[in-house]
Parts: sequence; structure tokens; C-alpha cells
Amino acid sequence: MKRIGFDNNKYLSMQSAHILERIEQFGDKLYLEFGGKLLDDYHASRVLPGFAPDSKLQMLLQLADKAEMIISINAADIERNKIRHDLGITYDQDVLRLIDVYRQKGLYVSSVVITRYAGQVSADIFQKKLESIGIKVYHHYSIDGYPNNIEHIVSDEGYGKNDYVETTRPLVIVTAPGPGSGKMATCLSQLYHENKRAVKAGYAKFETFPIWNIPLKHPVNLAYEAATADLNDVNMIDPFHLEAYGETTVNYNRDIEIYPVLASMFEGIYGYCPYKSPTDMGVNMAGNCIIDDEACKEASNQEIIRRYYQSLNRFVKDEATKDEVYKQELIMKQAKITVNDRAVVPAANNLAEITGSAAAALELPDGTLITGKTSDLLGPASAVLLNAVKALGNIDKAVHLISPSFIEPIQELKTGYLGSRNPRLHTDEVLIALAMCAASDPNARHALEQLPKLSGCQLHTSAILSAIDITTFKKLGIEFTNEAVYENAVVKDINI
Repeated sequence: MKRIGFDNNKYLSMQSAHILERIEQFGDKLYLEFGGKLLDDYHASRVLPGFAPDSKLQMLLQLADKAEMIISINAADIERNKIRHDLGITYDQDVLRLIDVYRQKGLYVSSVVITRYAGQVSADIFQKKLESIGIKVYHHYSIDGYPNNIEHIVSDEGYGKNDYVETTRPLVIVTAPGPGSGKMATCLSQLYHENKRAVKAGYAKFETFPIWNIPLKHPVNLAYEAATADLNDVNMIDPFHLEAYGETTVNYNRDIEIYPVLASMFEGIYGYCPYKSPTDMGVNMAGNCIIDDEACKEASNQEIIRRYYQSLNRFVKDEATKDEVYKQELIMKQAKITVNDRAVVPAANNLAEITGSAAAALELPDGTLITGKTSDLLGPASAVLLNAVKALGNIDKAVHLISPSFIEPIQELKTGYLGSRNPRLHTDEVLIALAMCAASDPNARHALEQLPKLSGCQLHTSAILSAIDITTFKKLGIEFTNEAVYENAVVKDINI
């Protein structure tokens, strides 16, 4: 069984209490820049087993009566239809999605700030959509010399030209559909305006990773570097915190690089800087809620390997640079792991070498390894899926859950009528066939009932997975990797 390494209940109470303390530190209002995913944070749940994917949302719901949300979006991203690749939708569509989700969950979304606004037609159209659903829209503008010309930025010609966003609650969460949306600039602009209005307002930053109070090269922090390899983020010891307090803490390069600028901006707004380091700005309590460090280390090492394979596959598809792959290899060396530390990798690759065709391996919750190979009827992904539900349901291996005579007409339909060159059944087709058989076959029905147990299981295939199989495994909650080779190639050797 999967070991729990993180106390989620402790996190919810400790995190909300710490945010309330930070509000009190400043007096009237706190602008909280919220980085990372507020919803569905599956990376955190993978590297901190026990962390619920909606933990941050649940934490904010505890503060719902005190909080309101502002969403920032860059006008240039609206203009060029920037895509969130994990969802396949544009940033402006995601803003509408987030508003709907937050409202359904009971959070108050007060407004949207369109940053770097310069009269873009697409931004104006988007503004009308927002206003039609009752969302106030404000404009922030590009500032000459940003972020280095502090005197100009912190003036009526800099932040002073931005619209002042009307807020009514003591905690203002500033979030966005993705990086580069202007969350921090929105917060700092508001501090300038609030200060002119004699409102005691403060700023803090919420980022789950890197975790500031665990070692720099802890696998949890290395997994964050692996997850952001395409952004070239690097975890670092915070030199400002070390100098101020004599304590070693972890932050990442962009926050450390921008800190002197932020400190100068605070001095321009308040007359002093309330923080002695970028670590001071953070409010993340996740590191205090790790209850089994070894479980979190093992889970994070597995995530590092998965991220390595993701980058390798993106490189093969011309979606990533070789430097990204090199960085992932370096992170694995720092963690002192290889791909063979992921048990399903050698199991699948060795079977592929023996059979001379693509193969798959899946690890069940109890650690049992199930394999599947290529046949005339099924691809390895489909075969391992059927073998796994048999094992989970204690169904004899010799039992045909789907009769070959049942599969053959489906193959004829695929190749004879739908023009497919691959007669083997994909995972979605296998599951549909299994569901049809379940109507009359108790074994098939029992096998179908095992599917929920696959969530969180580990899978590896020796060849690139089809888009259909990827979608199926995601829906089942299976955490998969695959070699960056196509099906007619067999993995002969693995060197990291």
C-alpha cells in the first residue's frame, strides 16, 4: 500500500492560521500572490503522499468569509490566444473557467485585471464578456523601465496610472491562468494605491514549491526543479535570509533575483521594506506537515523519473530542447537515481527485449508487477490493463474476459470500414468491449469493478503510447511513463 507522508488536516489548519497571522501583521489588508495550481494540484499530491489535490482550495474555503479573488491576465496573452497546454484551452477561456469553478466552490471573485493593456481589441471583447457575467474589469499598463527604474515605477506616472482595484475584504487572493500574467505587479500596484489612501496593506506570496525549510537537494525540491525544467527554474539557498538570520532556507532563482528590486519598491511605497529576504515573503507551511520523510523522498524520486520521461518524449516530438533533457538527467544524478529505480521500467523493457515487440508493465498497490505484451489482438497497453484487472479480481489468467471471436469483428470494423492500419484494440476499445461482455459474463463484470483500484498505479511501456491510451490512463488515474521510441523499435539498452 502507498505510504502516507503528509498530514493534510494539519496543513489545512496550520496554513490558514498562518495567513491570518500575516494579515494581522500589516493591519487592514493582505494581498496574497497565489502561485501554482489552486485546483487539482496533482504534482503536490504525488510528491507529498497524503496531500489532497484540492488542499489549497480547501484551505482558502476556511477563509472564504474574509477572502476575495482577483484574477490577472496579460492582454498580450489574450491577443495571441496563448494556450494552457495541460488543459488545451486559451488563457482567456481559462479565466472564465476559473471564475465559474471558484464561484461554485463558494469563493468570491470580485474582479479581473487586464495587465499590460494597450487598447487591444481582443482584450476589449473579453472585457465585455466578463462584465456580462457580473465581473468588474480593471486595466494595468506597461511601465517604462520596469522593473528597474524604481523612482518612476513607484510614482503617479508608474503604478499611479494603473486603475485602482476596489476590494472589500481583508484577504485579497491574486491568481492567474498561468505565468507571465502580472500577479506580482498587480499586488504591488495595489499596495501603492492603498498606501496613498492611508490603508495599511501588505503583500505575501504563496508558493508550495520549493519548500523553504527542507534541504536544497531534498527529492521533494528536486522534483519541483524537474517539473519546471522547461522554465529553467533553479532552487537556491536564499542568501538574503542566510545573511539576515544565519539560517539556511531554500528559494528559487527568480524570487532571489527580483528581491532587491522588490525591497526597493517596498521602500518607495512604505518608506521601509517589511521583509529581510524573499523567504520572509512566503507563507507556505507544507514543510511542517511532512510526517514520513522517507515516503515523500521515494514518491519524489518517482516523480523525477516520470518528469525525465516526459521531457524525453517532448524532445522526440520537437516540443522540448536537448538542454531540458540534460537538465532532467542532471537532476536524476543529484537525486542518485536511475530509470531502473522505477520498477515498471526494467520489467517492461526486459519483456520487450525478450519478445522483440513492444511491452508494458504495471505495478499494483501491493507492489505486484503485471506485464502485457503485443499480440495479434491487443497492444501491450490493452493487454496489461486486462491482466491487471484479472489480478486485482483474483480471476484466473487463463480466463478470456473478452472472447477472441468478440474482438475480431471490432478489428474488421477498424481496418475494413474505418481505415485504421492498426487492427489491435486500444485501451478505450477494450474497456467498451469489457463493459459489453459484463452484461452477461460475471467474470467480465467483476473485472470491470476493479478499475477504481488502478488509480495511483505505476505503468511503463517500451514504446510511445497512443493519444487514446494516454487519455484512458489519465482517466483511470494511472501514473504512466514510456520510452521515447515508436512501436517498431525495441529498447536494447538504458543508460542515464
